Amino acid sequence: MATDHIRYDVLARDALRGVLRRVLADAAEHGLPGEHHFFITFVSTAEGVKLSPRLLAQYPEEMTVILQHQFWDLVVTEDRFEVGLSFGGIPERLVVPFNSIKSFFDPSVQFGLQFDPAEAAETSTTVPHAAGEPATSVAAVPTLVAETENEPAKPSEGAEVVRLDRFRKK
Repeated sequence: MATDHIRYDVLARDALRGVLRRVLADAAEHGLPGEHHFFITFVSTAEGVKLSPRLLAQYPEEMTVILQHQFWDLVVTEDRFEVGLSFGGIPERLVVPFNSIKSFFDPSVQFGLQFDPAEAAETSTTVPHAAGEPATSVAAVPTLVAETENEPAKPSEGAEVVRLDRFRKK
């Protein structure tokens, strides 16, 4: 087999992460349009991830956040996003590098991206497994309890705990 000197895998990965960056940057600037909302699963111990010790103890391997109704101060940079969310009524600031993300899913339009979890943890070159997979394959990845928070809101507002199974087709 020929050697891939062009590194199409890296180009594809970077392009798909660019989709995430652009979507989150648009949400930061304009809010979420229509019924769009995002499930973002990331490796909680990946290099550059910043979580409180409380959240890290609760989610020692991976964490899923849902950006939908109550979040604040969404900031998107070239390599990461930062967002304010409330967990159990306690406001938290999360920093999530794009290379720590395992999956991204927008159930309003059944769009998802999934990245290799082992490679996401390594923060090295990653190859996405699929783009635009059906909800069942991408939504099957997260199994944690996540809390919703999205749209500019004050940290004092409480969060609603949502089991991801509630969104899965049965």
